[in-house]
Order: sequence, then C-alpha cells, then structure tokens
Amino acid sequence: MLLKKNIPLKYVFGQIRYELLMVMVYCLTINILYYKYDFTNIVIPIAVPMVLGTVLSLLLAFRSNQAYDRWWEARSIWGAIVNDSRSLTRQVLSLMDSNYQSEELQHFQERFVKRQAAWTYSLGQSLRKTDPLKGLDRLLSRRELNYLTRYDNVPAALLLLHGKDIQYALEQGWLNQYQQVAIDSTLSRLCDAMGKCERIKNTVFPSTYSLYTHFTVIFFILLLPFALIDVLGFMEIPLVVAIAASFLLIEKMGISLQDPFENKPTDTPVTTIARNIEKDLRQMLHEQDIQQEELAHKAKYYVL
Repeated sequence: MLLKKNIPLKYVFGQIRYELLMVMVYCLTINILYYKYDFTNIVIPIAVPMVLGTVLSLLLAFRSNQAYDRWWEARSIWGAIVNDSRSLTRQVLSLMDSNYQSEELQHFQERFVKRQAAWTYSLGQSLRKTDPLKGLDRLLSRRELNYLTRYDNVPAALLLLHGKDIQYALEQGWLNQYQQVAIDSTLSRLCDAMGKCERIKNTVFPSTYSLYTHFTVIFFILLLPFALIDVLGFMEIPLVVAIAASFLLIEKMGISLQDPFENKPTDTPVTTIARNIEKDLRQMLHEQDIQQEELAHKAKYYVL
C-alpha cells in the first residue's frame, strides 16, 4: 500500500501513459484532417459528448463507490484481526492457572503466541497468492512446518493447531472449561475474519460492467475532439488529453480498489499490519516473561 502522503506523479500517470499518448495522436490526426484537408463536416454538437459524459460520470461514481466499499471492508476485517490477535494472546498469557507456571507451560505460551503471529503473515500471503509458508521458519518449529505442508489452506491449518493446543491445555489443567470456551470464541472470530477475506478475494467484480464502462469511456473520448475542434482548434489537444486523463484515472482507481489483496501499491497493507501484530504480541510475551522472573525472584527471597 502507498504509505506516503504525496503520491509520486510518475506512479499516477504511469498507469495511463500509453492511453494518453494514443489520445494525443488521435486528436492531432483529427486536427490535421480538419485544417489541412478541409474535413469540416466532421464537427458534431457539443451536447452529444456532454450527455454521454453525464451518464459516464454516474457509472464511474457507482463503480468507484462499490470498489471502495470492498477495499474498506477488507481493511475493517484486518482491523478486527489485530484486535482478536491481541485478545487471543492476552487470554493465553493471563488465563493460564498461575499454579502451573512450569517450564512446559512457558514453552506452550511462547509457541502459541508465535504461531498466532505466523498466522497473520500466512493469511496475508495466502490472499496475495504467494507462498503462505515463506518466512515462517523463524516463528514456527520444524515439526509445525512439516505438518502445514500437508494442507492447501495453511492459515486454516494453523487455527487447527491452535484448537489442539487449547484442548491439550484443558487436559493438563492449565485451563478450565469456561476459559476454553472463551478462547475458542476468539479463534472462531479469527476463522470468520479469514472467511470474509477469502470471500472478497474470490468474488470477482462483474466483468461485463467493467467492460461496458470501459467502452463508454473510450467512446466518450473518441467523440470529444469532434465537438471541440470548431471552438478551440489546436488548443483542444491538451484539453482533451486532460479530460481523458481524469476519466481514465477514475476508472483505474476503481479497478485497483476492487481487488484489495492483489499485492499492488493501493491494496490493504496486510504485511505491515502483520508486522505490527507480531511486534505487539512479542512485547506482551516479553512482559509475561518479566512477570514470571519477578515471581520467581520473590519466591526465592521468601525462602531465604
């Protein structure tokens, strides 16, 4: 995602540079035919492109709104993932019975928290159709990585490992049944968020609507020089290019926003969000380690 406030003009106009070049050549050709070869009967009333432009503006506005709704829904889902990841970590670190602060429990908590951070990375990479296991070797054990290779949906497999660990914690007495239900509810919300992201990813924006809108944009640009040439002459070339750039950029914006998980500069910043989640979870885990060290130190002091 573009994180800078000032978007480079090179990026903006780089999306439509070939289209603008073709529009410029097209307008220049019409002007040559009109003034040099006296093709004066090609002029049309300006009301024709004005009516078409009004209809086109409504179509582009509708498409832009729908595309932005998809983008914002994706961003809202990942905001919920941030909250639920923190809640899940807090539950795992705080709901475990303090009477069982053994080395095995500490290792369990560390493994669980790191796996949740790995889940956020894996989900983002899966939505972008890249390797969902890339870079997870620093967060997951070799045994877990070998287990995940058997699944097509790696994020779902990671949630399954979460569920098995919670069941194991219940059997070990680290959790009671009410605490297990609370943690399982958080896992269900994460699974629900994953399904919503997959729905956005797999639901294709109607191709016919995009095709018809694009044809309407092209037709409007083709008609515009014939309506302005009699009034502006050669000065119509920069004006038509500017108008064409406006409509083409709005169309491109809608195309970019309608797919928020395509690994483009304008998509949902899933990698940045996952990195922030990992930082928060590691700090929570480190705070838990500090508290455990303080408790051990106090116990030793009282024994002495």
